[in-house]
Amino acid sequence: MESDIITLEKIGDRFQQETKYYRNRFGDGPDWSLQPDRYKKYPNNPKIELTKPYNINTETLNYALQNRKSVRDFSEKPLSKEQLSYLIWASTGIQRKERGFEYRTAPSAGALYPIETYIIVNNVKNIAQGVYHYNIESYHLEEIKKGDYRSEIKDAALNQPMCYHAAAVFIWTAIFNRSICKYGQRAYRYIYLDAGHIAENLALSATSINLATCQVAALYDDEVNQIIDVDGLTESTIYLSVVGIPFGD
Repeated sequence: MESDIITLEKIGDRFQQETKYYRNRFGDGPDWSLQPDRYKKYPNNPKIELTKPYNINTETLNYALQNRKSVRDFSEKPLSKEQLSYLIWASTGIQRKERGFEYRTAPSAGALYPIETYIIVNNVKNIAQGVYHYNIESYHLEEIKKGDYRSEIKDAALNQPMCYHAAAVFIWTAIFNRSICKYGQRAYRYIYLDAGHIAENLALSATSINLATCQVAALYDDEVNQIIDVDGLTESTIYLSVVGIPFGD
C-alpha cells in the first residue's frame, strides 16, 4: 500500500510549505536591523532627467486590456525619450505622498518596495546606448555604463533575439532585505508578486501608447547581474521585459 505522505524533496515545494501562515505560527517575525535604505542611488554617476509623464496622450484602460499581448518582433524605429519616461513612471513611479510614505503606481507588501529598475537602452532618441538605473525618488536615470549591450542581454536571456532588437530592456532586481526585515522568509513570496505588479503596469501602459512588450523570466541570473553590476546576493535580477515599436507602426 502506497503511503499517503508526500515527501517534499524539491526546494520550491519545501519553500511553499515552510512559508505558510498558520494561526499558531505566523512567520518568523520582523528584524528591522536588516532594513536597508529605502532608495538605491548612484549619486556620483551622470544623470539623465526624465520628462514629466502627465501630459502624454494615452488610450483608455479598456483599450489596453483588450489589446495587450506579448510581442517579440520590433521595428527599428526608436522610442522617444518622452515615451520611455512615461513607461518608467507608469510601471513603478511615485504617484502620491501620504503619512510619511511615498506610494507608487504598483502595490507592494508593507509599502517596502524591494524592486529596483534598470534599463538597457538600445534605441531611444536623445539617450545614449548603455545601462541605466532608475532613481525613483528624484525621477531620473543614472548612467551605470555606456555602450552597446544588445548581444550581452540577448545571450543572458537564453539567446532570445527580442532582447537584441527591442528599443529598451527593463531589468527588475530585488533588494531582498527590504522585505525580509518585516516578513522573514515569507518575503520572497511578496517580492515576486511585487515584480509581477510592476511588469503588468509596464505592459498596460505600453499598450496604451501603442507600444509593445514581452515579459521574460528565462534568464541566466548572474549573467544579467554582471551586466548591471549587482552582486546576486543582497540584490539580484528576477525579471525582464522588452519594449519597442511593433512592426507596421
